[in-house]
Amino acid sequence: MSNLIRSRAGRPDPTTGAPLTRDLVWRTVARRSFAVLTHVTPAGAPRSSGIVYTAAADRMFVVVANDSWKARHIVHDGRVAITVPVRRGGLLSLLFPIPPATISFAAEATVHPGTSVLDSPRLTTLAALVPPERRSASTLIEIRPTGTYVTYGIGVPLTKMRDTTRSRARVPVA
Repeated sequence: MSNLIRSRAGRPDPTTGAPLTRDLVWRTVARRSFAVLTHVTPAGAPRSSGIVYTAAADRMFVVVANDSWKARHIVHDGRVAITVPVRRGGLLSLLFPIPPATISFAAEATVHPGTSVLDSPRLTTLAALVPPERRSASTLIEIRPTGTYVTYGIGVPLTKMRDTTRSRARVPVA
């Protein structure tokens, strides 16, 4: 691990007193619904796009069109990267440009036909976003985090986010 990025896992969260753990990081991910998904095309070109997701257990689920780049490209490799922006600042963010905190991680993605998996009781929130007549033209992508969560500004008071040493953390996924 780099000297510039020290693990804060197990150290108290200055805002709540709780240690920054994978469970706290995942709960933050699960409370959000927007992320940036990055993958590589079969030809090796990088692609990033915004996604709306739902979290269930230790996975993220995304519905995309069958003919989308995500559905066509991810099936070849299965390796993706995710960045979840975490809005900070409350009312202050309406007055000042406050950048979001972030949670980033590598992940393994599995492409499933949308009709078979969207009927799962665990995914009712996501199923509600896809009209029944479009489910046959949809693909479900299941995303499982691997390695390490790399966070910036999670568990750090807004006034201390400028301190990069204090704001960065690495927390093991497993």
